[in-house]
Amino acid sequence: MKVYVMTDQEGVAGVLNFDDYGSPTGRYYEVARELTTRETNAAIEGLLEAGATEILVVDGHGHGSINPLLLHPSAKLLAGRPLGYPFGCDESFDAAIIIGQHAKSNAESGHLSHTGSTSVEDLSINGVSVGEMGCNMLFAAYFGVPTVMVSGDRAACEEALALVPNIEVAPVKYGVKYGHTSGLTAEQYRCLTGAAIHLHPEAARKLIKEKAKKGLERLGEIKPFWLEPPYELVSKLRPVKEGEPVKVARCRSSDIIELLNMPRKHE
Repeated sequence: MKVYVMTDQEGVAGVLNFDDYGSPTGRYYEVARELTTRETNAAIEGLLEAGATEILVVDGHGHGSINPLLLHPSAKLLAGRPLGYPFGCDESFDAAIIIGQHAKSNAESGHLSHTGSTSVEDLSINGVSVGEMGCNMLFAAYFGVPTVMVSGDRAACEEALALVPNIEVAPVKYGVKYGHTSGLTAEQYRCLTGAAIHLHPEAARKLIKEKAKKGLERLGEIKPFWLEPPYELVSKLRPVKEGEPVKVARCRSSDIIELLNMPRKHE
């Protein structure tokens, strides 16, 4: 049984903010890489116990967040840039999971929530608001691959359940409610999404292992999240300065992979 593992960083327990953890210039970047890799390893252990025979881990964080030296030896790693949709996914996979996922932009009580970047106000496909997680689920579903488990902050897990009501979720931290965020500039938004209550990393890994195992064991019960073509993607940016108009980009295609890779010209 072959499993696809998409990873990100902002939804990992112990990753506290963008600046210190998210990029090589951050003082705790290597800490974030270790935390992310060890959560991924916990998922891999659960998948192996559930019968996985081949596992591909995809480093989905922009600057990279998987440490190859620490990664479980049973997994292969896809990393580096440029890397576009579908990020190495194809028909050969039986199931997909997502580790370290953050919620989409403007998510209620989301921790470090954003969609691609904090500059994006909203992204929708055929009128359905989706974040990075929804896009990942869609390109996997394009190949008939169901996403059976998601770990991340509680808002991300709630987002997953809204798309796939019986998916397995592992909430490893809980964002503090910060109020209405629509219409804020990117900088204003970044300043409001940083507070959260985190599980201890070991407790988070235990939960992730359990849920990854259960998700793969329930493979036949969990259906892919899917939207029927043709597609219209609408991307809205936050104002650069307070009070400025919102810029919008629209892309159309009958193919979801083509749609996700299209350049977006916001006007």
